[in-house]
Amino acid sequence: MKRSTAQKYDRASMRYDRMEGIIENHFFRRFRHLAVSLAGGKVLEVGVGTGKNLSHYRSGVELTAIDFSPGMLRRAGEKKEQLGMQGVELKEMDIERLSFEDNTFDSVISTFVFCTVPDPVKGLAEVYRVLKPGGRAVFLEHMRSKNPLVNPFLYLMNIFSRILLGTSMVRETQKNIENSGLIILHVRHLLLDIVRLIITEKPGIRIN
Repeated sequence: MKRSTAQKYDRASMRYDRMEGIIENHFFRRFRHLAVSLAGGKVLEVGVGTGKNLSHYRSGVELTAIDFSPGMLRRAGEKKEQLGMQGVELKEMDIERLSFEDNTFDSVISTFVFCTVPDPVKGLAEVYRVLKPGGRAVFLEHMRSKNPLVNPFLYLMNIFSRILLGTSMVRETQKNIENSGLIILHVRHLLLDIVRLIITEKPGIRIN
């Protein structure tokens, strides 16, 4: 399943930005800027995709960004070169099996990723593992609404999103985050309660 999902993103990589163009320009761009602005220190971005977040990072950031789709990474690499970003490393890697040591990163950024990770619980466990105690993980994610009038539309969209990209519109991502061991500091609803910014911290004393 992971391979088939990655292959779907490979096929979509050349047109992915155009597919999300209108929504990206009106909503997601400012949401991404808000999420990325909360990153500091040594940063890991999981699911970098075509690199839509890269322009929002501060100059000189120490960033490692991963994705399981080679096609998406190629697009992200092109944007990295266009932006002239130094100190940014792009790696092909599965979020469910990160190759980093425990307690490596000060911050983890995830934007619209855990709707697609085949095993989101396993992916969150890896985020927890590589984050330093006292470190911050920021999630910008869409998920199932608490409003029963909204969810039928999400389930309808889910039929097509699962086929096209392996993306679920109806996951309960906030519950998964709550159960991961990360401490939720703040939740902000950005588009009804479908798109949420969730700021978390790994328990423990901060490691410098």
